[in-house]
Amino acid sequence: MNAPGNIEGGGGTKRFQAKRDAILAAAADAINEQSAKGMTFADVARRVGLNTTSVTYYFKRKEDLAAAAFEQTLERLDAMLDAALAEPTPEARVARYLNINMERLARIRRGEERDFAILSDLRAMEDPMKGQLLTGWRNIFRKTRSLWGAGANRAETDLFGARAHVLLENTFWLTAWLPRYEVDEYPRVEARLMDVFRSGIAAPGQDWTPGLLDLEHDEPEPGREAFLLAATRLINELGYRGASVQRIASELNVTKGSFYHHLDAKDELVIACYKRSFDIIADAQRLAESHEGSHWERLESTVATLLDYQFSERGPLLRTTALSGLPPRVRTTMIDRSNRIARRFAGMLSDGIAQGSIRAIDPLVASQALMALQNAAFDMRKWASTMPREKAVAFYASTLAFGLFDDRVLAAG
Repeated sequence: MNAPGNIEGGGGTKRFQAKRDAILAAAADAINEQSAKGMTFADVARRVGLNTTSVTYYFKRKEDLAAAAFEQTLERLDAMLDAALAEPTPEARVARYLNINMERLARIRRGEERDFAILSDLRAMEDPMKGQLLTGWRNIFRKTRSLWGAGANRAETDLFGARAHVLLENTFWLTAWLPRYEVDEYPRVEARLMDVFRSGIAAPGQDWTPGLLDLEHDEPEPGREAFLLAATRLINELGYRGASVQRIASELNVTKGSFYHHLDAKDELVIACYKRSFDIIADAQRLAESHEGSHWERLESTVATLLDYQFSERGPLLRTTALSGLPPRVRTTMIDRSNRIARRFAGMLSDGIAQGSIRAIDPLVASQALMALQNAAFDMRKWASTMPREKAVAFYASTLAFGLFDDRVLAAG
């Protein structure tokens, strides 16, 4: 899908291609900071030292530019996966794919390379571009799943799909927490994350026998819970800017005036959705910590409860992808809350390591892997709906509980 441009001749010249690449890199930066809907030609032009008319020479519409940036991301992911698939075993392929991502992020940190556009706004694009891009994303998912080979049966294919999704989401999530480390520490972080991927969190001899926590969360204002839930679903589907106030109101069959009865502005809506989601995760952590049993049993019950919530009609929790549409100050506040929740997971992991029910892993790294796991589960609701809920939760959680290469959950299922 080559984005159309108002071009006559010269399309193959090095100068033309270099300028087009610079525009795409600037567009990727703008998308990552403001979302695709928030990106403007004027901003992209400013970033590359051009005027707006010059940008329209290469891309007639903003949607064409966003689509080209997303297509470039898909092409780069495809090339990374091809390199990983050259390795002989599933473990070596996953290790190679992680290494490629870590080395890319190190080059970006050193200023040697530009980042590509995150894909959170794909569903907010317009057809036919949306359909083409989503087809490209499905191909990336299938290729990632093939890192484990071809499933011998439906259960194996389902498990490999869960592994693929968790691997992809963890590599996307790296940008949220890796900047807290010095770039020379990246190889150590890579090794510790790969250790979690390889062997999981649970200590040898631990099983998957979670008890779902009695998680109840009610907003004090009547009707507000349903309002925030509908908004969360739409924002997860369409991104912050794709989920308009009118669309949210229509989803609930209420007027825009009802929206402003609950909240004064759209930013307040996203903040309220995040607060609701973070409160639910924190509630699960608190409930687990007050229960009997080992620290592993408390952690597995927390993870199982949150995944069950994500796969159920009570869910979802708001995905972090909506952060790109928020003002920087608000975004920082939300990230700080996310980090506090991750630190609480790290505390649970540390207690389990001291007790012996959790492997001797890096709790800070593993806690971020858990954040990516529960954050992304919303996208697997359709997958989860094809099997009993308990089985879907076990398959998805096994990816980090026991690692990306442990098949014991197949025997249990």
